[in-house]
Amino acid sequence: MRTAAVAFVLSVACAALLTPLVRALALRWGVLDHALTSRKVHGRPIPRLGGVAVVAAFYAPLVGLLVTDSSVGQMFYADERRAAALFAGGLVMALLGIWDDLRGTGARTKFAVQFGVAALMYALGFRIEQIASPFGEPIPLGWLSVPFTLLWIAGIVNAMNLIDGLDGLAGGVAFIAVATTFIIALQHGEPLMILFTAALGGAVLGFLFYNFNPASIFMGDTGSMFLGFVLATSAIRTHQKSTTAVAMLIPIVALGLPIGDTLLSMTRRAVRGQPLFHSDRGHIHHRLMALGLSHRQTVLLLYGVCALLGATAIALTRASALQAAASLAGLAVVALLLLTWVGYIKLGNGQQLLADRKRNLELRSAIREVGEGIRAAKGLPELWEWVKAAAPALGASCIALEVVQREGIERSAVQRSLGFDEAGPELFRARYSLLGERPDDGSIELGWDDGRGAVDRDTEIVIELLCEHLLAALQRLEGARDAAAAKVVNLR
Repeated sequence: MRTAAVAFVLSVACAALLTPLVRALALRWGVLDHALTSRKVHGRPIPRLGGVAVVAAFYAPLVGLLVTDSSVGQMFYADERRAAALFAGGLVMALLGIWDDLRGTGARTKFAVQFGVAALMYALGFRIEQIASPFGEPIPLGWLSVPFTLLWIAGIVNAMNLIDGLDGLAGGVAFIAVATTFIIALQHGEPLMILFTAALGGAVLGFLFYNFNPASIFMGDTGSMFLGFVLATSAIRTHQKSTTAVAMLIPIVALGLPIGDTLLSMTRRAVRGQPLFHSDRGHIHHRLMALGLSHRQTVLLLYGVCALLGATAIALTRASALQAAASLAGLAVVALLLLTWVGYIKLGNGQQLLADRKRNLELRSAIREVGEGIRAAKGLPELWEWVKAAAPALGASCIALEVVQREGIERSAVQRSLGFDEAGPELFRARYSLLGERPDDGSIELGWDDGRGAVDRDTEIVIELLCEHLLAALQRLEGARDAAAAKVVNLR
């Protein structure tokens, strides 16, 4: 316990010292979240590499204690494979997040790495081998243990990523979940998990000094994916040998907010005909703010929800089957009331949902056809013709494209425009970066003369799909140009 306390204090200190340094570097390098879409709630560019400080603050005391304290070394060597797996898996997840924050990563690459790391963790002993129930004997999973474990790890990683939408929200949710896991690890006598959760809790708390509203730095995908990975794997380890009636239901309850928000998001997008992996403004925190709560009030309310879930999870570790069933039933009632209050459950809303679904599917179908043409384009002129064809599908009267081309270290911008020169002063304009929050890597701009003063999120999502097609085509054309240049050099 003393070693865990030392790790916690050192992690807090490291995070508190490193975060301003990382913030300064992110500002210098221009690694900023520019709030270019309506789903963002901050009004100015914010550095987004804060997760690097969290990762460093997590590892620093563990490595230091491993070198200087023989008892900690014995703890690691007693469970060498799992300790090494946690170190290596967390590092890979952090590197994936850093690359995504710096250059952007597609959903396929993210999932491939996440499931690859999850498979490694399974092979090294982090496994969900049974599903417990308060109503009877645990159900052994057999071969289903593999997909359950992989989906749990990848699911929690992405759940933490999705809930990272307000200042301090993901960090606070993670801190409460880590505290819950720490207490349960103490009860189960898991020294390795006690040490890991103490270090992670300290790293998150030190970072929250700068991330709580108003935030001066965001953790980015580096932080959210790393936190999700450590939370998911520590929860598996802490509950693997549990004899309680609910076993793996405990971490599900402890992480109930990010898990519930993710499931609601996936369901909502499927019903509305939206892409499953494109963010929207339908998350719980968005809906609470739409009800009139301030940014800080929303975060504090959700902290309270997480604290309630954490306390329930701790209570479940000592509950009988009947007590566990009653607790879960009570949580279900509270969740139903919360979902009704924030507007997820509405009677008589079916026709509007069907209309939204029809519109979204039509938009996606139109952009899919344009996207196929863009991806097959043989050059910038042909690509521009297909971009112009996207304007009517989006209801836009004007459209412009800016492409950034690189020749060694030199950068030049190529611009194409249609309709903007003839447009009147009432035109509403919106610009979208081809690389999400990286406005210096090319963009697409659209204009509408139908009197609107904003772009709805459904249209924005389709524009983001168009940007993905454009980026893929430009990268292919750039690769072909580089290959041709290399061929010329070789012929010489």
